Amino acid sequence: MRLTIGEFSKFCHVTVKTLKHYEKLGLLVPNEVDEWTRYRYYEVSQMRQLNGILRLKAMGFILEEIGYLLNEGTHKPSIPQIEEKIKQVEQQIGRMQEQLTFLRAVAEYQRDIDKADKIFIQRLPAVIVASHRRILTHYADLTPLCENVIDPEIQRLGCRRTQPAYCFVIDHETEYKSEHVDMEYCVQVDEMRPDSQLIHFKQFDEIPMAVCIKCYGPYHLISAHFAEVFRYIDEHGYKICGPHRTVYVDGQWNQKNPAKWLTIIQVPVSTT
Repeated sequence: MRLTIGEFSKFCHVTVKTLKHYEKLGLLVPNEVDEWTRYRYYEVSQMRQLNGILRLKAMGFILEEIGYLLNEGTHKPSIPQIEEKIKQVEQQIGRMQEQLTFLRAVAEYQRDIDKADKIFIQRLPAVIVASHRRILTHYADLTPLCENVIDPEIQRLGCRRTQPAYCFVIDHETEYKSEHVDMEYCVQVDEMRPDSQLIHFKQFDEIPMAVCIKCYGPYHLISAHFAEVFRYIDEHGYKICGPHRTVYVDGQWNQKNPAKWLTIIQVPVSTT
C-alpha cells in the first residue's frame, strides 16, 4: 500500500510541513518520489518509524540525537542515554524552579511597590561601628562571612550593638565586578574599643541628608532600584557627596521567601 504525503500526514496526525522537515534532516525519507510529479509516497511500515521518532521526541531527545539513534539502527535509546536525559531534565527543572521563584518575587514586589513609601530623605546620625573590610571572591560570600566570622568576633570582643540594629555594607570598588570585590561590613556599636585582627573600630560623621530607597525582593533586583534612586537624585538637583550604604534589613538569613527580603540603599547628597 502506498500513501501520499497528505494521507500519511492525516493518519499519523503529523503536518505535511513536519514530514518535509524530517525528510530534509534525513530522519524519515519517503519510500518513493515520483520522477515527474515529485509526489511523495510512504509505506505503511514507515508509520512505525515515525511513531518511534515522535516517541523519542516526547522523551526529550532533540532531532539531532534522534538522527544519531536512527543511524545506529535502533528506534529506542539505551539505558545510559535515558539516564542522561533524566539528568538533563532534572537540571532544566531546577533552572525553571529558580525562574519561577524569581517571577513570584517580582510579582510580589510589584504588588507591594505602590504601597510602600519607597524613596525618602533621611538624616544619618554619626555612628561608631565595628568594621571588617576584605576582598570577597563573590558577593554571596558576605552572608556566611558575617555569620561565621564577623558576628562571632564582635561577640567575643564584648561589643554591644545599638538597638534597633544598624548594619550596612560599603562597596569600595570604582566599577562593577562580579568577583574579588572590595567590601566593608559595618555594625553600629555603643563605644570604641581596641581593634582586633578582624575588627577595626571607627566613627562615621553625621550625614545631614541622604536619599534612601527601600528595595523589596531578591538581590538581583537591586540594580533597578539604583536606577530609580539616581533618577530621583538627578530630577531633584541633588549632588552625591559620599559612598552609598547598603543596609540589609531582612534577607536569606531570616526570610525564606525572597519577596520579603528588604534592603535599603542610602546615598549621601547635598544641595550644592
